Amino acid sequence: MAFLRSIVTAKTTAIAAVIPAAAFAVSSISSSSSSSSSSHFERLSKNLKFASNPNLRLSFAKNIEKSSPPSALHMDAPSSNHLTSVETEFMVDMSCQGCVKAVKSKLQTVEGVKNVDVDLDNQVVRVLGSSPVKILTEALEQTGRKARLIGQGVPDDFLISAAVAEFKGPDIFGVVRLAQVNMELTRIEANFSGLSPGKHAWSINEFGDLTRGAASTGKLYSPPLGDLGTLEVDVKGEAFYSGAKEKLRVADLIGRAIAVYSTEDKSDPGLKAAVIARSAGVGENYKKLCTCDGTTIWEATNKL
Repeated sequence: MAFLRSIVTAKTTAIAAVIPAAAFAVSSISSSSSSSSSSHFERLSKNLKFASNPNLRLSFAKNIEKSSPPSALHMDAPSSNHLTSVETEFMVDMSCQGCVKAVKSKLQTVEGVKNVDVDLDNQVVRVLGSSPVKILTEALEQTGRKARLIGQGVPDDFLISAAVAEFKGPDIFGVVRLAQVNMELTRIEANFSGLSPGKHAWSINEFGDLTRGAASTGKLYSPPLGDLGTLEVDVKGEAFYSGAKEKLRVADLIGRAIAVYSTEDKSDPGLKAAVIARSAGVGENYKKLCTCDGTTIWEATNKL
């Protein structure tokens, strides 16, 4: 955080040097929707005058420094506004149009949600947006209805669009979800509990071999792609992460592992690991009853 603060308080001359280019770019983009070429040249002229006047640049830079909200510098995980949209599907226990209205109304208040589609016959809710699964699930449960994630991804775009790694205890529990947004970007969401408070490194490793726990999962997968950074664990031993990774492809990760370490040092053997498995994409998982043991989707939710 100290490093980020130093950026804000750095010399304004360095900030001002970048502003002319940004101002010019904004002018060019906004002018594309205007039918009047004369207004475009007027804006361009003003921006060039701004670029050539050091006093104006300095004043503008100082205003930016004063008006920047402190909260923007203290975010431990990316805001949903900075994540690319995907479609997320839930099975929700609904029985009438009143249920549909309640679910829609609640989800539409969640930051990052762009569209909500409800299929009452199949009890399926589809949410398009950038909100993390954890936030959407909590919103649905706040309506008093049971909800279970059944799919995520970009419809019809990828053969394998989603994957999951589950940490099933007995000491560390967690779920890591990966969703392919496009060929160049993968969204990653993670929830952990049972970790010691503080910072823990985590990564995608080469192999899904868990015979010796995290120690047998091999080296970091395709450095630096497999480096997931650091988890910030709170005093309750819980950690939540929501972000995105460029150049990472979900299809290439199936059968590998996600490992969590005891400290920020990835050279230690690791605390725990879980194999990355293919997960249901959008429209691939509408079953409500497990044919193996007769467990319903709602009973399975309660067991987790």
